[in-house]
Amino acid sequence: MEAIVSLAKRRGFVFQSSEIYGGLNGFFDYGPLGVELKKNIRDCWWNDMVRRRDDIVGIETSIIMHPKVWEASGHVAGFSDPLVDCKVSKNRYRADQLFFAPVIVDGVTHGYVSALESEKTTEELQAAAELFKRKKAIQGTLAAVLIKDMTEAKPEEISQIPSPATGNPDLTPPRAFNMMFQTNVGAMTDASSVAYLRPETAQGMFVDFKNVVDTGRVKLPFGIAQTGKSFRNEITPRNFIFRSREFEQMEMEFFIHEDDDWAKWHRYWINWCKDWLLSIGLPASHLSEYDHLKEKLAFYSKGTTDIMFKFPFGVQELWGIAARGNYDLTQHATASGKPQEIFDEATKKKFVPHVIEPAVGLDRIFLAVLASCYAEEQVTDEKGNTETRTVLRLSPRIAPVKVAVLPLLKNKEALVGRAQALYKKLKRKYACFYDEAGAVGRRYRRQDEIGTPWCVTIDFDTIEKEGDTFTLRERDSMQQKRITETELFALLEEQVY
Repeated sequence: MEAIVSLAKRRGFVFQSSEIYGGLNGFFDYGPLGVELKKNIRDCWWNDMVRRRDDIVGIETSIIMHPKVWEASGHVAGFSDPLVDCKVSKNRYRADQLFFAPVIVDGVTHGYVSALESEKTTEELQAAAELFKRKKAIQGTLAAVLIKDMTEAKPEEISQIPSPATGNPDLTPPRAFNMMFQTNVGAMTDASSVAYLRPETAQGMFVDFKNVVDTGRVKLPFGIAQTGKSFRNEITPRNFIFRSREFEQMEMEFFIHEDDDWAKWHRYWINWCKDWLLSIGLPASHLSEYDHLKEKLAFYSKGTTDIMFKFPFGVQELWGIAARGNYDLTQHATASGKPQEIFDEATKKKFVPHVIEPAVGLDRIFLAVLASCYAEEQVTDEKGNTETRTVLRLSPRIAPVKVAVLPLLKNKEALVGRAQALYKKLKRKYACFYDEAGAVGRRYRRQDEIGTPWCVTIDFDTIEKEGDTFTLRERDSMQQKRITETELFALLEEQVY
């Protein structure tokens, strides 16, 4: 992660928000290359999810909606995380991400140890228990730790569990913390003006369901898709852009008949989402599935499956696909008094459709892409010198720069003129980069580090020999070949879609 975060800052992918003022935890800015990569991921999702399908339409709804939307959806009453405070350090922790274990020696509990969630939580707690035993000079056999999170802690245990900040039992009991950002609409700042920044994009699609049905010429099964910013006042934002307070979502609500086979559609969208992740370059070896336990599902949920990704800090959720029944539309129909039904021509009856919801965070995909595509390797140049090459093996579909145009020498007018002519023609359709500074090898390395799939070098063969060919250098293999302008555009047309 340190190498990825360093690259992100050094090459202009991601900056800390308000950095010159010390930054603001949980908020990030995307630099010149980052905004291109993010846009490309979003555009690929939109093209594949909406434009290239006949059964899904797009929508864009307000970030701030009527507060009754969030009352009906249950967010005002129930959109909360369990919070634990350290009474001394004033640090705050999500209770379900703070783990503890009793120190048991020969069947007797002598105390407790704690650790924050990570891929090595169990090992850290075991090591802490062994240290506790040594410091207390306790004789006997230490049992393997049995870990729980703070939501499972009993009152008598809370008074003994040490805070990660102080090492002493300074923690408060867990309490609910609503994560919605509150604001005010209009000139007044009283209870009547309270509104919220949306914590998800989904509710906008449910609220506009009838508008889309009445205007979009859609029929079941069909979907409504949306991308946009969401805001959650996370207790402990962490792992760079993985969990932040301002983030972008890409969500789709797929509506089906109440008698349709929801499990079939659920499986269809799980497979579609996994295939799409592969199409933008994520490796299959890093993807897995996690089915939520039935006893932990919301009462209305028929099933939820998360596509998990192997991040440097552990396997975490990337994309959730939920079968939500007709809960959302029914809630808004009840709260608003406006029916959210569709008329079934076959049965001549009205019903409320059920929905399958694939929801993913764009920022998480961004991080997954960087994590899986980042590589450092030893390469040998033509003089036999060995150096470390940093490379981002980004798919051409999402690479922020598709091709770099490099004149062999910057002081040869014929080379520069031909290079700039090609560059201007490429720029009409593709994001490309013109670079004439330094040795060609150094320029290749700069493009490798930002993930540019191809470099085109305008050399003396281009201007002196027939055929008007260039040297095409491929990023991953570093192989070079001669190529014409027509062949270059055909290659880009095939690979960038």
